[in-house]
Parts: sequence; C-alpha cells; structure tokens
Amino acid sequence: MPTTRERRIPAARFKARCLALLDEVEATGRAIVVTKRGRPVARVTPLAEGAPDLRGSVAEQGDLVSPLDEAWDAEK
Repeated sequence: MPTTRERRIPAARFKARCLALLDEVEATGRAIVVTKRGRPVARVTPLAEGAPDLRGSVAEQGDLVSPLDEAWDAEK
C-alpha cells in the first residue's frame, strides 16, 4: 500500500523517463509506485543508508554447467 511519500506513475511514463526518475528518487528519498492499468506492479525506493556493498562477495566455484561424473535419477 503506498505511503504519503510515494507517488504513482504509469509504466509507459516510467519507461520513457526512467533515468530521470531514478535520479529523483535518489535526490528526494521519495518512492515511486509504477502501475499498469492503474494497478501497482513495482515500487522504486531509495537505497537505505549504509546498505552493504556486495561487490566481490561471490566466490567462483568452478564449472557449474558441465555434467556430473555420477549417475543421477530424478525420480528417487
């Protein structure tokens, strides 16, 4: 449910003005609710102060897409 700090904008207008709207959210701290046919579908909110920086936090675990060397039965 939108709060008084949020405003609603149709998805087509959001698409056309996306970068400017993101700058607005950052500058004002006011969230935007994106709607389709008047129904809310997304909320763009400012990033919380002190949010963690997750860059570099994912460890590579080798090849994740090659077949395994063991038989596997999906019905077990």
